[in-house]
This record gives sequence, C-alpha cells and structure tokens, in this order.
Amino acid sequence: MLKHIVMWKLREQAEGNTNIKNALFMKEMLETLKNSIPEIGMIEVGININSSAVAYDVVLYSEFKNEEAFKIYQDHPEHLKVAEFVGKINEGRVVVDYLD
Repeated sequence: MLKHIVMWKLREQAEGNTNIKNALFMKEMLETLKNSIPEIGMIEVGININSSAVAYDVVLYSEFKNEEAFKIYQDHPEHLKVAEFVGKINEGRVVVDYLD
C-alpha cells in the first residue's frame, strides 16, 4: 500500500478569497476526487486548528493499492484540475509518499 501525505500553507488572500474560504473549498474538491478516481483507496482532508506560526493550513492523507494506482491518480484530469487551483492558492507545500 502507498500512503500519500501532503501539507499546504495557504496564502492569506488568493483567487478573491480568504485562506479559510479557500481551505474549505480545497477540502471539498479533494474529497470529491474519491467519486471520480477509483484508484483512491482512502482520502481524508483536514483543516488546521493550531495557531502556531509553523503550522500548515491543510493536510491530505490518502491511500493507494500500489504505485501504479498512485500514478493513475496523479495524472487523472480531475486531480490535475484540483492541483491547478491549489497551485494558485498555496505558498508552501511538503509531501511524503511511502510504501507500507
């Protein structure tokens, strides 16, 4: 199983919205991917409640059967649409992918 974890730091203002509004929209967009990409085994999106300056704003945890399923997810047109939006609203991102 491949586990994919991503954390984003969002811009205070982007695409005409506050970071909180963008975080909520981003969460909805990411969770909706489960409906259109069958290779996603599990997906969970959280919005940070920690006010620390080093905290990130949004976290994604997802699971895939294997690396091939993950690659299909990465290249899927619906994922690419979400990634395009996220690219416009974030100022930093960290990612960890590992096999379990």
